[in-house]
Amino acid sequence: RLIRRGRASGGPLYRVQMQRTTDMRKFAASSLAGAALLGLMLAPAHAHDVKVGALTLDHPFSRETPKGARVGAGYVTIRNDGEVADQLIAVACDCAELTEIHEMKMDGAVMRMQALPDGVAIPAGAAVALEPGGRHIMFLNLKDPFKADDRFKATLTFRHAGAVEAEFTVEPLRKPSGANHGGHGKAH
Repeated sequence: RLIRRGRASGGPLYRVQMQRTTDMRKFAASSLAGAALLGLMLAPAHAHDVKVGALTLDHPFSRETPKGARVGAGYVTIRNDGEVADQLIAVACDCAELTEIHEMKMDGAVMRMQALPDGVAIPAGAAVALEPGGRHIMFLNLKDPFKADDRFKATLTFRHAGAVEAEFTVEPLRKPSGANHGGHGKAH
């Protein structure tokens, strides 16, 4: 921008005010960079998703276990963006002596839990939720209790994708009323 100023010795003086414009651009760029960094730091907990080939493991998590409990559960949504179905056939974790894939379902008026020895089918172009009250991962004979905010690794084995390591976040046993799950929009 050109600014015209008068001079005591006579004619006008034109001065280019580029420094101010450059400073403003630097400030704006650093502000945007700072905002982006803050956004990454405040990213929701589901930032530990795992993608392998066509499969995405969305926010693997568990809940803290009550004192004395010998079992824990794991939850994750598995999305298959491919054109070929896959199947979760096994889970392994150093946190427990035994790990199984289970399902809870109603049998008349009684809720029953049973192991799924064949695992869980993951259809092409679909998502399958392992969630509280339904299909889930059981960690049996825990070596240590699950404590809120801890993390542990488990290996999920798929028929086609093979072994996939995922990090599970341990969430509090009881969430505050109305809390949702990492921005997923539904409470667990």
